[in-house]
Amino acid sequence: MSATEVRDAARVPVRGLTVLYDAECSLCAFLRDWLGRQPQLVPLELLPAASAQARRRFPGLDHGATLEEITVVGDSGQVYRGAAAWVVTLWALREHRALAHRLSTPAGATLARGAVLAAAKWRGAQGGGKAHRRGDGWTYDPRWGWTYSAPGCDGGACATR
Repeated sequence: MSATEVRDAARVPVRGLTVLYDAECSLCAFLRDWLGRQPQLVPLELLPAASAQARRRFPGLDHGATLEEITVVGDSGQVYRGAAAWVVTLWALREHRALAHRLSTPAGATLARGAVLAAAKWRGAQGGGKAHRRGDGWTYDPRWGWTYSAPGCDGGACATR
C-alpha cells in the first residue's frame, strides 16, 4: 500500500497512541504520570489537550472537546473519546491489556462508561462550583461547561475581521 492511499484502520496495526489530557486538571495530571510509569506494549505519547503542539499535530480535532473528555489519537488517524479512549489506553499497557479486553465487552463497556462519568463528576466538583480560567483562553464553568475567549478579548472587546 502506498503512502498516498487511504489506510484501512481494520487492517492497519496501531503502533502508537497520543493521549490528549487536560494539563490544568489534577486528576488528569495524576493519570498522565501514572501512564508514564506503566510498561507499554504500544508507545503512548502524553500531550496536553488544546496545546499549540496538539493543534499543529491534529488540526481536524475539536480541541475544545479534547478538554472536556479524554481523547486518544492512533498513529493511523483513529480517534477514540471517552470510555473507548480509556479502553484503548489500557490496551496499550502490558499489565492492563487483559482488563482492556474485558472492558471492551458489552458488560465491560457499561463499567467503563460509569468510570468515565465518575471521573467527570469528580473533575467538575474540584472547581468548587466556581469558574476555572486557564491561561490559553479556555474557561470552565460548571453551569455552562467550557467556553473560549481569545486572550486579550475579555468582555467581547476583540475586533472582528
